[in-house]
Amino acid sequence: VQLQASGGGLVQAGGSLRLSCAASGRTFSNYAMGWFRQAPGKEREFVAAIRWSGGSTYYADSVKGRFTISRDNAKNTLYLQMNSLQAEDTAVYYCAADSNLGLLRRIVYDYRGQGTQVTVSS
Repeated sequence: VQLQASGGGLVQAGGSLRLSCAASGRTFSNYAMGWFRQAPGKEREFVAAIRWSGGSTYYADSVKGRFTISRDNAKNTLYLQMNSLQAEDTAVYYCAADSNLGLLRRIVYDYRGQGTQVTVSS
């Protein structure tokens, strides 16, 4: 699976962004998908994950209630709607795919996109 993340940018605190991750190659709907992020000088942080069917979603406590993960298997695309953005959300955001959702929640994956920068100004 090839993954291409997009949608990052500069936004003021309290604003919103929607990230997209376009998948190609193997059957997208076979994989659980997720997002993780890495801020400068910090370790990678799990953000959200979604089961292959879209029926179950999981979030880090730091984004729960503000971010929403979704997928459109017909379009081979994963999304992350980010609302009420805070300066602490500034990071490079990566999408990832794995056949095991539990591994994704531990930021273990078979495939990863190239990342998209999100910068939140306070």
